[in-house]
Order: sequence, then C-alpha cells, then structure tokens
Amino acid sequence: MTDTVARNRIPAGDAPAREMTESPRPARPTDRALYVYALLPDQEGAADGVTGVDGRPLRLVAAPGTGIAALVHDADPAPYEGTDEEVRRRVAEQDQAVVTVWERTGALLPMTFNVLVAPDAFADPPRPAEDRLRDWIASHASDLHARFRALTDRAELRVEIAIDRAAAARDDDRARALEEEMARHSPGLRRLMSKQLEQLRRESSERLADALHADVRHRLLAVAEDLRERGRAVRDPREADVLSAALLVRTSDIEAVGTVLATVQDENPAARIRFLGPWPPYSFAELPEGTPPEPPAVRG
Repeated sequence: MTDTVARNRIPAGDAPAREMTESPRPARPTDRALYVYALLPDQEGAADGVTGVDGRPLRLVAAPGTGIAALVHDADPAPYEGTDEEVRRRVAEQDQAVVTVWERTGALLPMTFNVLVAPDAFADPPRPAEDRLRDWIASHASDLHARFRALTDRAELRVEIAIDRAAAARDDDRARALEEEMARHSPGLRRLMSKQLEQLRRESSERLADALHADVRHRLLAVAEDLRERGRAVRDPREADVLSAALLVRTSDIEAVGTVLATVQDENPAARIRFLGPWPPYSFAELPEGTPPEPPAVRG
C-alpha cells in the first residue's frame, strides 16, 4: 500500500502548457481493462444498480454457452494504489458489492482486491479484455460449475475464541492465595508479586485453551462442512488463543453454529467468543490456477 497516486499528482499550476491544449486520445475498446469482483452463475439483473470501488457501476460479462458471468467494472489497465486509508475504503466498497450480488444469487466465487484483466495489445488483431475473460471462463467452465455447486447456499463464518487470563485464574487456588497475600502488603511489594500472579494467570489460561481447542473444533465440525484455522488479525495480551477459524456452513445451519458457541460460553465463563458473518465464502473459493487470465492481465 503506497501513496503513489498522491505523489504523482501534478498541481494544476505546474502542468506543462502543452497538456492544456492537446485533446486526449479517445479510449479504444482494446485500451480498456476489466476490474473483476467475482465469477457467478449468469443471472439476468444480478448486478442491476450495484456500484463498486469508487462508486463505479457494475455489470456482468457473460461467457456464451457456459452459464457463467463475471462481475466487473470498466477500468484503466493499472491496479489501484493509494494511502492505507484509501485501500481500506476500496476493499470495503468491493466487499459490499460482492455481498449484495451474493445475496441475490446464492453462489459466487469472490476475487481478492485488485484483480484486473487487461487487453492484449500485442495480438493481431488486438484482443479486448472482454474476449480474454470470456475465453478463460469457457476453458474453465467445468471446474467453475463444480465450485458453484459446492458453495451454493453456503456462507463463511469467522469464529475467534480466546481465554481471558485473569478470569481463567479465578479457579486457580495458587492465584487466589497470592491475590489475598498481595492485599496485605505494601504497594512496592505488590508490584513485585504481580509478576508472579501474571505468570500463574498465563499458566491457567493456556492450560484451559489447550484443553478447549480440540473440543471446540470437534463441536464446530459437527455443524460446519469445513473449518480452516487462521491467524488472529489482532491479539490481546490479556487473552490466550483457543481457535481462530473460517467455517463453511450451509445457510440453514448458521443458527446451529451460534448454539454451539453459546454452549461453549456457558461451560467456560473465561472464554471470549467473537462470531462474525455470514459472508461470501472468500476462504473457500479456490479458483482455478491463473485466475483470471495471466499476462498481459495485471494483478495487484
């Protein structure tokens, strides 16, 4: 993530005079690229009224004879750049567009940020980006339909479970005895003893986290079709990690996941559970190799 866009901007007063008098060359069809959000079963009206990154109107590019379309906007053949804040905003806009179309269609294969299909200017004659994308879809139609069947009416959920170190030590006799002893001593001595207390809390929470991991994983897999462990984006030093995972779940089973997590919470008051989604199945899309067409396509 860089601020290249901001650095390269030329203030209006510094622009060379010739740039103020020459008319820009009209863009030809073979100059334009396609920014790709997702692949999905071709469904009329699925993109109607949906906007994407920077408010761009979205449309479907269908591959005739395949029943498959790509959700795109017309773009310059260069990936987005900008400040971290600009990239986060654009990622959020892309995600919102994908969620809207996913809710309409029930199945799609989402792309990551900055996936572009560029035209092939070196072909004779030059090939527009739409032709390259359609050809790629047609050559992978069988694999793509198999992925659609596997993901139809499924959603991704994110589950993060951790143990609060202080809460886990409340049942530890040594920790409770130490806390009582600390209350009888001076502030200076309490500060020294607090390191010992922190170590006891750490040991208690990690024992509980180790014991809980396999149990929670087993319970979740009883209601989810797949589970993939992921690193936590943000760690809290006051917590011990138990499980951070993406779940692939039938939409009809989302409530069952909530029931499992509620039971885990009731049985383990020191557990801290975060339950996010439902989202399109980003972690389970598994697109074919070279998606979308490789060079001269551009991927950020």
